Amino acid sequence: MTVFAQYPSLTDRTVLITGGATSIGACLVEQFTAQGAKVGFIDIDTAAGSTLASALAGARHAPLFVHADLTDIAALESAIEKVRQHFGPINALLNNAANDRRHTIEETTSETWDAGIAVNLKHQFFAARNVAPDMRKAGGGSIVNFGSLSWMLKQGGMPVYTTSKSAVQGLTRSLARDFGPFNIRVNTLVPGWVMTEKQLRLWVDDAARADIARGQCINQPVLAEHIARMALFVAADDSAMCTAQNFVVDGGWV
Repeated sequence: MTVFAQYPSLTDRTVLITGGATSIGACLVEQFTAQGAKVGFIDIDTAAGSTLASALAGARHAPLFVHADLTDIAALESAIEKVRQHFGPINALLNNAANDRRHTIEETTSETWDAGIAVNLKHQFFAARNVAPDMRKAGGGSIVNFGSLSWMLKQGGMPVYTTSKSAVQGLTRSLARDFGPFNIRVNTLVPGWVMTEKQLRLWVDDAARADIARGQCINQPVLAEHIARMALFVAADDSAMCTAQNFVVDGGWV
């Protein structure tokens, strides 16, 4: 039986997770809740968010689900305030929310470009800006921005998504510099091709499996829990001198 790490610094710490109702985000909510953290998570999927919160209600701290459209910055900031009022100042932020909908260059319009940037990049900046004063008062904190392997592999078929995700690493490095004097760490967590239900249903066919087998050094599926376990480390005090870095969990593909 494999036993994974417990991080005492996460116990009773307020953690905010965006896009936490399903997929990788739901696994993050489960894993941080299991660490004894006070978890607030934001998502547009009311049914999935409510179901997840109910399933974890017996934890040391029952997680709080807040419905919001993260592309609406006023709604995002209102949701963050609800988490703050419920659990107290936010100590760790995981900017997980994204949408990797496939789209061609030809079908991309000015409106869909702006919408893609909003869901995959813009909210990460505004969420980080919102929680930074909490972290400054606490003497430090951790912000984890979620990137993607896709642009590193020169993946086509979703130019707005890959552009957004490449920009996440620039955002991380600039925020790490500006927030560093306040002991606020900012890092990028870069998942490989994670075998979530959505990916398996929509995108992972035999050709994709063959591509993964050729690309990864470890020919095993990358799962949501692999991403969550790295997120725990980066959010915890164990990574106290890690900032402006990329933490890649991809089975050795890049």
